[in-house]
Amino acid sequence: MNNSSWSVFTKRIPVKASVEQIYRAWATQEGLEQWFLRSAIFTSSDKKSRERTAFIQKGDTFTWHWHGYPDTVFEKREVIDANGKDQIQFTFSGDCLVTVTALPIGDITICELTQENIPSDNNPSTNLYIGCGEGWTFYLANLKSILEGGVDLRNKDNTITKVINS
Repeated sequence: MNNSSWSVFTKRIPVKASVEQIYRAWATQEGLEQWFLRSAIFTSSDKKSRERTAFIQKGDTFTWHWHGYPDTVFEKREVIDANGKDQIQFTFSGDCLVTVTALPIGDITICELTQENIPSDNNPSTNLYIGCGEGWTFYLANLKSILEGGVDLRNKDNTITKVINS
């Protein structure tokens, strides 16, 4: 197996939304909690909490919680870059780097997500290439659903666990 082919993936989805709408959905607490997370708390480099509608900034740290998981399951990572218009980068599980870019094409925008530096792992139950790829595919579809029609596909019932939509 060529390990380099398992160290990065890219997921792309066309969304009938503006670059600005997609950027706001990714770069604010309010945006992320509409389609992705139960809780998204951002703290600036000077240790102040960001407002719900404020754009994230390079050097911010974040703590993320998902629906369907207890508070003991979380990501506490860092914003590597946020250009204020069409691209953000952040660290994620296993010290991976995730880059999200909004690319306008006519009246749609491609939301492109690349996760790289994925560690090698032959165990399917802990493999980030598989697990994160599956998760991002669902959440990108939910982003499209929310921005195009408002239907939230996430499972928010904490009594139902081990499902793809939480």
